[in-house]
Amino acid sequence: MASRALVLINGDDIHHDLITASLVFQQLGVEAGFATRRGIGLNRFIDARPETADADVYLLYTAGGSFPAAQQQALADAVGAGKGVVALHGANIMGMAADGGLDAEWAALYVALGNRYLSHGPGHHEGRHRVDIVAEHPVTAGVESFELFDEYYEFELADDDVTVLATRTRADGEIIPVLYVREVGDGRVVYLALGHDLRSWGEPAFRRLVVQAMQWAGRA
Repeated sequence: MASRALVLINGDDIHHDLITASLVFQQLGVEAGFATRRGIGLNRFIDARPETADADVYLLYTAGGSFPAAQQQALADAVGAGKGVVALHGANIMGMAADGGLDAEWAALYVALGNRYLSHGPGHHEGRHRVDIVAEHPVTAGVESFELFDEYYEFELADDDVTVLATRTRADGEIIPVLYVREVGDGRVVYLALGHDLRSWGEPAFRRLVVQAMQWAGRA
């Protein structure tokens, strides 16, 4: 049986073009060697239908939307059992408690994915910037440091059990992670903070990172 990928979008398209993104990432899934489908919504991991259950890797490109705690846990369990996840850009946006901490309803996704969005950081929320490749890995193979126009994301790591593969340097000199990999049980997770819109989706380096992230996470 061919390896399978499922591109999942969720939320609304006010700030992110989810429909176009799903088409772009479906094509990249095909380029990665997967029979790739698209789906809308994340309420699908409990008693999953074949189109979800049979996927080797899930690519998440989300902008809010419903993701109940039980569904998050079902995804986390699937990853622990060997599924792969490639989470892009806003897939790390989770509910916040009144004190700014993590809303407990998002704990399962936070632990599995390994981070949660905090802010765009100081200054402008987007711009042209350099992404530095800082580690050799199958996800970064053949990719050298590059520049692109994209939205800035800063996030809080759930733990130190990540391998950072790419960073950017803020105007004040602080180094911010952009790409990491982690293993969760028998599964593999990649988070890439890039990918706001077509200006980044067309960049060869970005596209190669996504292709190779899917191959690594999905063990293609």
